[in-house]
Amino acid sequence: MRRPPPFDLSSVDLESFYADVKALRREIDASLGEDDLRHLRKMERWGRACTALGLAGAGIFPNPASAVLLSIGRSTRWLLMHHIGHRGYDKVPNVPPRYTSKVFARGRRRFVDWPDWMIPEAWIYEHNVLHHSHTGEERDPDLIERNTEELREHSMPVRYALMGILALTWRASYYAPNTLDMWRERGAQDGESGGATQGGRLRELLQKCYLPYSALNFGLLPLLYLPLGPWGVMSAFCNSLMAEALTNLHTFCVVGPNHTGDDLYRFEDRPASRAEHALRQIIGSTNYATGGDLLDFAHLWLNYQIEHHLFPDVPMRQYQLIQPKVRALCEKYGIPYVQESVFVRAKKMLDIAVGKASMRRGVTRDAGERAAAPEAARPAI
Repeated sequence: MRRPPPFDLSSVDLESFYADVKALRREIDASLGEDDLRHLRKMERWGRACTALGLAGAGIFPNPASAVLLSIGRSTRWLLMHHIGHRGYDKVPNVPPRYTSKVFARGRRRFVDWPDWMIPEAWIYEHNVLHHSHTGEERDPDLIERNTEELREHSMPVRYALMGILALTWRASYYAPNTLDMWRERGAQDGESGGATQGGRLRELLQKCYLPYSALNFGLLPLLYLPLGPWGVMSAFCNSLMAEALTNLHTFCVVGPNHTGDDLYRFEDRPASRAEHALRQIIGSTNYATGGDLLDFAHLWLNYQIEHHLFPDVPMRQYQLIQPKVRALCEKYGIPYVQESVFVRAKKMLDIAVGKASMRRGVTRDAGERAAAPEAARPAI
């Protein structure tokens, strides 16, 4: 398969492009206000309503309606964690502390705000710091094409089967151990003994990831239905288990394709400037269908991935407002802006994972710009 040529940076006026990006950021900051908080609370209410309705029917009998509603509620907690953990609401005037990155899901609030498989601090480091700073690079912990290299050693049917298993389990089988490993590695680099000791990894994974989540969703939740007898407990357990599989499948299908496809770029070096870093966030990301709270809620607001990677620390409502402006900006400077159905993107991600297609590679630049600038990893905009 013939690989497309690298992206030619000389075709873009990077200085003017980045000036427009910074101007758009100033526009966003000036518009932050109560509307963003009202929108956040609305998304939270939708998730809580789904959880409540799911719980209402969970103990009657195993049924897809309760499983779907419980799943949406769990996915909504992910949605909230993603944007609040990114400091998306820290700058909004009069924001309640519980919607700030320093409070949400921190300490004991983890089990109130985001009781997921992952340790919140570990996920924030793996996702917000490593993934966003090194999108599409070798240091990106979520680079699917690299992470599935061993998968491609098997026969094609086995590859598809393993991807199916991953899709139904990935928050526990991939994200929990991977984020913990990144967190422990950081601890080792900082000289913390806990990070340097690998012997305690399994114990930490069990105590801080697997046991709390399992006890809450597959232990405590079913036991709430003891007044209905063994049938009620069993029904709630089955519905919770089905909800878990659906939550994994849902999040996998909207998260996995964000930076994977034969029309997106993978990079073999560091960006030479903040402007180049911003451009890489665009050509290394894809959007899905956008527009309207219901559609965006169904995508967990991950359908604005290009805008999110340009401006990771803004409220989710702002992505609706700036998406047409970012697209126009890309058209102005001749920068590819990829946007397709999530189903099309999921197929393209799968093709990369099983080896039927390959990512585009790298960028070309003038010889004088080839020296990478590590401090340019995250743009100050």
